[in-house]
Amino acid sequence: MQLPKELQKLFKEVQRMQKKMEEVSKELEEKKVSVQVGGGMVKVTANGKQEIVTVEIEEELLKAEEKEMLQDLIVAGVNEALKRAKAMVEEELAKITGGLALPPGFKLPGF
Repeated sequence: MQLPKELQKLFKEVQRMQKKMEEVSKELEEKKVSVQVGGGMVKVTANGKQEIVTVEIEEELLKAEEKEMLQDLIVAGVNEALKRAKAMVEEELAKITGGLALPPGFKLPGF
């Protein structure tokens, strides 16, 4: 049974988008975002897979009396890095989907 031409076009477009998504997913693994908190005392870097890849801490924060501040700065840095990584992914996906609004909770493979 032959599919209607419109449906064939739709399937081809979905396949094209899927291939592009796979390419972007690989590219995003290489892209990174970095944030600094505490006036640069803590620097956190995340990748496009929304994974933390590095945390750099200024030596003066490694003193016992600075423990609580250091913990707070790490949490703030990690949260901000993940927020920016997510925004980066959403921006890249918008380029592929042309701003197509996906249903809430819909997850694209690899993202």
